[in-house]
Amino acid sequence: MKQPRTGRRAGGFTLVEVLVALLMMALLTGLSWQALDGVLRARDDSRVSIDRTVRLSAVLTQWEQDLLALHETLAVPALSFDGQTLRLTRRTEGGVMLVAWAVRGGQWQRWATPPFVRTGELQEAWLRSQQLQGGEPGTVVLTEGAGGWQIYFARGGRWSNAQSTGDLALPIVAPPPATPGAPPPPPQRTAREALPEAVRLLVTLGERTLTRDIALGPTGS
Repeated sequence: MKQPRTGRRAGGFTLVEVLVALLMMALLTGLSWQALDGVLRARDDSRVSIDRTVRLSAVLTQWEQDLLALHETLAVPALSFDGQTLRLTRRTEGGVMLVAWAVRGGQWQRWATPPFVRTGELQEAWLRSQQLQGGEPGTVVLTEGAGGWQIYFARGGRWSNAQSTGDLALPIVAPPPATPGAPPPPPQRTAREALPEAVRLLVTLGERTLTRDIALGPTGS
């Protein structure tokens, strides 16, 4: 006599159950991968943002150090801006160096010379800095994505375009050694533009405009 069926065979799965289980596993795997991919992308974006912030902080520190180390000479202007390039002479170990900051081809760049101790070398470097193309030795790309920049000088407590004419100062030039038996030659005076009280930087980086004000302290002569 046949026994009635009370259920499926123990330990077995139907083809439909296997397919449903595989489908659920595939869905869970896909969702897990999307979540993991999102976490990795967020981590990478955060790392890029942190690296950019650290690099920009280093650039601004260098900018401030250059301005605070300004050194006036009678050979070339200590600080000037022509709309694209800011040139300055600064004190450094071993002499005086010429530094040129510029925004060129979407890059914020800094070019610097070795220290000079001779006036002729500094003047030659100044002339050379007016023909920079961005690929010369000594040029460092500070950051990409620079759309443009502007520099302002503070004079008399007011900000003005750095390309406008400033006040004139009259430094005394030491006379050459006197000839024995002859009266000492009188000191000569040469007109030059006085340094501003502060420098304001406005540079466009991507969709942001960065502003930085640096007050200038007493400079060497």
